[in-house]
Amino acid sequence: MSYGSVRAVADVSLSIAPGLTVLSGPSGSGKSTLLRVLSLVERPTLGEVFVHDVPTSSMSWAELRTLRRKEIAVVFQNPADNLISHLTVGENLRAAGADDFSLLDRLGLGGSATWRIGALSGGQQQRLAFGCALARGASVVVADEPTSQLDVRSADLVLETLESLPVPAVVASHDPRLVSLADLCIPLAAS
Repeated sequence: MSYGSVRAVADVSLSIAPGLTVLSGPSGSGKSTLLRVLSLVERPTLGEVFVHDVPTSSMSWAELRTLRRKEIAVVFQNPADNLISHLTVGENLRAAGADDFSLLDRLGLGGSATWRIGALSGGQQQRLAFGCALARGASVVVADEPTSQLDVRSADLVLETLESLPVPAVVASHDPRLVSLADLCIPLAAS
């Protein structure tokens, strides 16, 4: 992936397997760029992204958006970017496809279904974002620095959630605890 004359990610071949894959490396190493390509938010300048063995390079942006909504749950680094601010916690989960709110207990958010998003701390918002990602029933969860804005207890709850996901997860992170939990760690180097 290149931005003008700057090469952000090069020579990457990756197959997402069940479990937790962590992209690690310093700032500027291409972790977030690779996540955006994997989540079909950006197209690679060279190469191909396959989803269920189907190449995506010839798909229109509308087709990519439809595929992303169906198959890929994205959790952004900034908790507020993951949620619909004018809805309650429960309404956000319902919008994501949840019929039952027992997931809130697992995320340490029990009893918050009627709360407005603005009443949640950043850590609570990030945990809710993971809940919404899980509720969508996507084939893979992609998360960019999901613990970077969380206190230790909140981050631990997110780590437990990532460990127990029923689908593969690809996470970009500096968090050494996340790296130690990874089934596969892919170190990226700054160019």
